[in-house]
Amino acid sequence: ASPPGSGPDHAGLSEHQPGSPEPWSRAGPLVRAYVSVRLSGRMGAGALARVPSRVDCGGLEWAEGRRSVDVDHARRLGYVLFYDLPVYLDQPSEIFKIWNGGMSFHGGLVGVLLMGWWWSRRNKKKFMDVVDFVAPLVPPGLFFGRIGNFINGELWGGVTDGPLGMVFPTGGPLPRHPSQLYEAGLEGLVMFVVLWVYSSRIRPTGRVSGLFAVLYGVFRFAVEFVRQPDPQLGYLAFGWLTMGQLLCVPLLIA
Repeated sequence: ASPPGSGPDHAGLSEHQPGSPEPWSRAGPLVRAYVSVRLSGRMGAGALARVPSRVDCGGLEWAEGRRSVDVDHARRLGYVLFYDLPVYLDQPSEIFKIWNGGMSFHGGLVGVLLMGWWWSRRNKKKFMDVVDFVAPLVPPGLFFGRIGNFINGELWGGVTDGPLGMVFPTGGPLPRHPSQLYEAGLEGLVMFVVLWVYSSRIRPTGRVSGLFAVLYGVFRFAVEFVRQPDPQLGYLAFGWLTMGQLLCVPLLIA
């Protein structure tokens, strides 16, 4: 999620922070870099979907068909429902102003699963086979999306005096955790390698998508401890539980 003025949800399923400078309003190389990394995630997933050994059970058809569906609508709806519902109920027109930011990975994930279920039924494919095929294609999008967040100076972490801390233009004068890079490394690189290797082996149906859910849930839950909580929500309980962590619980127990 990405609330106004905060630093805190993939994919190829990434968030933009309301209140931060819009990428298209910036001049020069930054805009080109920001757009390029997001496009790279989509192109990377498309290229991986065409690796001959991966084309089976209609998975490629689904991966290609998903491009025609605006997953951003599901990500936006997820943010509206999970992160700032009272504001949007008070000002419904704000829901459609996606240029102000506010996206949720978990909303996008639910949207993709629902659309995948509908597509599988319509085309008489096994839903879990298709999801298993698509799961390893998601991490590259998550990686490039988080790199885009980093370039745009959004979704930064909490204040730190550690060696990895850095000052963000929209994060005040103190060094903060570059939580976007932590997520890019874990949800992007590590998860891709694990899923790609595991999915190349013979395994029971549903194991690849199940591994995706567990890995994303664990990595996201862990990074949330150093990520700036949403200002309109803060910590939900125990002085540390964030909405991002709460939304990861279903992934861990599914």
